[in-house]
Amino acid sequence: MKVLIFINLFILLSVPLNSSQPEGKGHWDKQGLSEDYHGHIDDRSESINPQIRLLGINDFHSQLNVTRQVNGQPAGRADYLAAYLRQRAAENENTILLHVGDMIGASPPVSALLQDEPAIEFLNRMGFEIGTVGNHEFDKGTAELLRLINGRKAAATNGLSGSRFPWLAANVISRQTGKTILPPYKILIRSGMPIGFIGVVMKETPSMVAPSGVEGLTFTDEAEAINKYVSELKQLGVRAIVILAHIPGKSNANGKQPSGRLIDLAKSVDDEVDIIYGGHSHAYLNSIVDGKLLVQSYSYGTAFSDAEIEIDRKTKDIVSKQAEIVTVYQENIKPASDITQMIKQYEKKVEPIVNRVVGTAANQITAERNKSGESALGNLIADSQRTATSTNFAFINPGGIRADIDAGNVTWGSLYTVLPFNNKLIKMSLKGRQIREVLNQQWQPNTTRFLQISGIIYTWDDSQPAGKKVMDIHLSDGTELEPNKTYSAAVNTYLAEGGDNFTVFQKGTNREAGPMDIDALVDYIKKLPKPFSSEIGGRISKARP
Repeated sequence: MKVLIFINLFILLSVPLNSSQPEGKGHWDKQGLSEDYHGHIDDRSESINPQIRLLGINDFHSQLNVTRQVNGQPAGRADYLAAYLRQRAAENENTILLHVGDMIGASPPVSALLQDEPAIEFLNRMGFEIGTVGNHEFDKGTAELLRLINGRKAAATNGLSGSRFPWLAANVISRQTGKTILPPYKILIRSGMPIGFIGVVMKETPSMVAPSGVEGLTFTDEAEAINKYVSELKQLGVRAIVILAHIPGKSNANGKQPSGRLIDLAKSVDDEVDIIYGGHSHAYLNSIVDGKLLVQSYSYGTAFSDAEIEIDRKTKDIVSKQAEIVTVYQENIKPASDITQMIKQYEKKVEPIVNRVVGTAANQITAERNKSGESALGNLIADSQRTATSTNFAFINPGGIRADIDAGNVTWGSLYTVLPFNNKLIKMSLKGRQIREVLNQQWQPNTTRFLQISGIIYTWDDSQPAGKKVMDIHLSDGTELEPNKTYSAAVNTYLAEGGDNFTVFQKGTNREAGPMDIDALVDYIKKLPKPFSSEIGGRISKARP
């Protein structure tokens, strides 16, 4: 017994500290002691292994008051998610709530108009204890991310004090200091057992965020960062290790055929790793790969993961693990009243702007793309931007469109949910050959990103080599695009800075700043016949084999 006590005390006193992070329940305080650990083995018999529950979410995107349809049923909303999580947590006192990034960004007005502080308050109220960053946490830059986490200068709500739990980022390095901008890992204690958590985000994040959002940062290889800190944890005697990785993966409902970058990561990291949580792809994942449990639970608060683990008291390693992905159906459960009240409080703050009716949609207008890559909503938005800037063409990154427009009255708030990034429009000049080049940049390693377009019509052939997949290109009036002629184009600030690897837009000349994308859409819809509609019109065509 004395030997075991000494080992645990050695672990406690050896953990690296990060005093800039707010401290909370269940992790190491500034004295190196855990608030729920007092330097002794759990009072229960050492022969009983603790059963620990991990409840996780990913890609929440501040969807506090948004209800979505899953299998034809209402699902999601923060107050219903809270009810589920609390119900599960009440079944096991050894429960840890965790998240895997993209908690903020691409947010609805109830959070976005208040600088995403309501989303942080929700996580605090729920008692989340650990999390990592996703690419969208960098949408507004490092300073804003650290403001939300550390609670400096809360402006939109009444004195937000920051996150009450640590956010991890083992592979995000400040070029100025050479150190991680956030702690690379933390150790939480349950029933006397240490569990190490390491957080990473995709190394490709700089290509997904406007350059200004990641200025001064280096995103290193995820597996190398994980293995470095797994080694440190092992030296501290930690054997139960969980990775929070904002990296995509998916599987069938039965866990078969797992695929995606997360699967490659699982095969590349130290076998001491027990569980890897994924994110970004908004997909289902519940599979065992290389002996590691991989988990991702869709997105937007419509689902969460419930992982049950058992830790051996003698080895301190996880000896059993299994997970369930639970859909947050609203039927047959009462929403958490305190979260409902919180949502109402913030809805009231933004109500004068959000509930203003802009127009009436004759039918639902969706961002779902056909096999050629075109969508009805993409056409509507691109047309609004070309009209607002009086340009020949307009281009929109598909990831910039975050929701559909439902039939019926369309409010400013619903349009903001569609375009939540507060992007300005940039008018620029491009040669015809540059237009062709940028359209060929849609085919990128491991993905194809179809720009939504206005003023242009083209055909593509996937059988052609990279850089030559785009075939015939015409203007809307049927005239052929001329390689050496100068045309005017409208893009948002994200694309103008080369976002999504569309680097040609960085070469655009004669730049002029235009209106905000949301304002362009609102003004355009107001001028359309009532009720308005939009449809796929053959702007993009896939060549027949």
